[in-house]
Amino acid sequence: MTKLIEKKDELLKHGIIQPSTSAYQTAAFLAKDEGFVLDYGEVALGYDLAALRNTITKKTTACFEPSLDYLVVKMPRWDLKKFTRVSNKISSSMKSVGEVMSIGRKFEEVIQKAIRMVMDGAVEGFQAGVFPTSDEELEHPTNNRILVLASASKMIDKWFLTKLKAIIDLENHLSTYKEPSQIPSEILKFSKQQGFSDKQIARAVGTTELNVRDYRKKMGIIPCTKHIDTVAAEFLAQNNYLYMTYNGDTNDVNINEKSYITLVSGSYRIGSGVEFDWCAVSCIRTLRALGLKSIMINFNPETVCTDYDECDYLYFEEFSLERVLDIYERGGPNSNHGVILSVGGQIPNNLAIPLSRCNVKVLGTYPDMIDSAENRYKFSRLLDTIGIDQPLWKELTSVADTKDFCESVGFPCLVRPSYVLSGAAMNVVHSSQDLEAFLTEAAAVSRDHPVVISKFIQEAKEIEIDAVADNGRVVLFAISEHVENAGVHSGDATIVCPAQDLDDATILKIEETARKIAEALNVSGPFNIQFIAKNNEIKVIEFTKTLNINFIELATKIIIKHQYDLPVVNPINYGADPVLGVEMASTGEAYVKGLISTGFKAPEKDVLLSIGSFKEKHEFLPSVHKLIKLGYTLFGTQVTQLNWDEEDLGENVIQRE
Repeated sequence: MTKLIEKKDELLKHGIIQPSTSAYQTAAFLAKDEGFVLDYGEVALGYDLAALRNTITKKTTACFEPSLDYLVVKMPRWDLKKFTRVSNKISSSMKSVGEVMSIGRKFEEVIQKAIRMVMDGAVEGFQAGVFPTSDEELEHPTNNRILVLASASKMIDKWFLTKLKAIIDLENHLSTYKEPSQIPSEILKFSKQQGFSDKQIARAVGTTELNVRDYRKKMGIIPCTKHIDTVAAEFLAQNNYLYMTYNGDTNDVNINEKSYITLVSGSYRIGSGVEFDWCAVSCIRTLRALGLKSIMINFNPETVCTDYDECDYLYFEEFSLERVLDIYERGGPNSNHGVILSVGGQIPNNLAIPLSRCNVKVLGTYPDMIDSAENRYKFSRLLDTIGIDQPLWKELTSVADTKDFCESVGFPCLVRPSYVLSGAAMNVVHSSQDLEAFLTEAAAVSRDHPVVISKFIQEAKEIEIDAVADNGRVVLFAISEHVENAGVHSGDATIVCPAQDLDDATILKIEETARKIAEALNVSGPFNIQFIAKNNEIKVIEFTKTLNINFIELATKIIIKHQYDLPVVNPINYGADPVLGVEMASTGEAYVKGLISTGFKAPEKDVLLSIGSFKEKHEFLPSVHKLIKLGYTLFGTQVTQLNWDEEDLGENVIQRE
């Protein structure tokens, strides 16, 4: 792979700045954009590209040059706001955590699609005023660059500026109308061809998204479905890659089979990664094994679920209410079985209530029950109603009331927004001084949903249960525990499954509580609950809770109301002598393997111990004995050694000032 740089003097010049002999970040993008068959394995084995078939056309060779009748934009996704001391400047060093891929037939159309995909619908498109602009921002771009440009007009190639300015000018023109019915049909259609969403037009006019949608449909302005055709119809495309556009008059494909629509998680970002790709693929493969058709909506070219041979029909489209309704309604109300949201994580879940209000059949857990789980206030109130213990809590109504609550229960307290991904804006507040700043951040990220303040319990263990339920009845579950104390998000925590340091009474209480919540919410499909525990009696349990069972396969059958057999849970044989404590040994081996896979290097002979309070030093003492038996020399501070003076540790613990 070779990256080129362009410099404009009198003539256009190219210079190689980075050669690479391996697949580069753009490999998946090119494969799914232009139909390049990246059969590196076959080529490495000696096969000629001319001898390989193009898997898109099934007729041409793998070296057939693509000829496109569409445009594609790949836009990176950053999560730099997660880190307080990390620069948001973008440069030649990669900082993005994922990417999106939008498809259409005009630049204005695809750039606006891509912005909505990256911003999870928080921004309606290329609009001014979202971020302020400055010469510094333009000269040294940040992750907000594309929206900063909406208020700028220099230092960018004039072709792009002209196209981007046309978007701003059209939005300004739309704002002169006071209601959708005043917009001429040709202007409305042109706006859609330029990539404007119904919500974006509604914001300009001062109305609601659904009002614009109703008027647009009355005018007969609806999108058509197009193939991602890499040979511009020279040969018939055989792939299932689809997109929607208003820059066309006819559908390239008519989906006649009644299918299940599945929404995935979109671009990789902190809190949403390959785990949801795996869930979606498992769901689709289960449907296929049952002889059922599937439609998948996703815009992440890095995933397995967007491979051409996974689902029956794949829409590279955004997760917006408008687009999901377009796909859902494309063949009439009986053209599909419904929509599966529960395998894609937070982003699809956020659409549950809006879709149900538009009479979309949401499969699995009812949208009202999803809202009761996602809405912090409703969920806390539900727990109180069914008698399940939880930390003291209060809904945020005013800063003054919140301060009074925190002072009454005592700091630290936890700020918890609703409907957020990966704990966004969730913070532990230690004093009244930083409370207001955290409340402002939480309210901004969860504008349409309540923010709850609860007492934060220190030195507590965090425990999770992943389960599958059928109409509120739990049929399968697994319990895991965090190595770190509560306060570390599960995405950043080291988690052991099955749980190792929980007594039988705690496990029984977790199971009973999960069954109560599942019944109260009438859950049908997968769910996860997190618990905290403190002052438990610790002892090792057996491995009988580790399951060699696909949870999503069972959940999919429940969601579509297909017959299923309850799985038989068998203990896994780890090939060790149970008399010697197989559970702890096996877990330790798995834990070390996990650390090594992240780049951790195990010490060979010396270990520096930096441990907190006396209680923590005492808890770590059995591990000190084990390290000494393994031949390690331990270094510690004077305080550390004084705490262990009464122990027979020999000369292996060395004091350091």
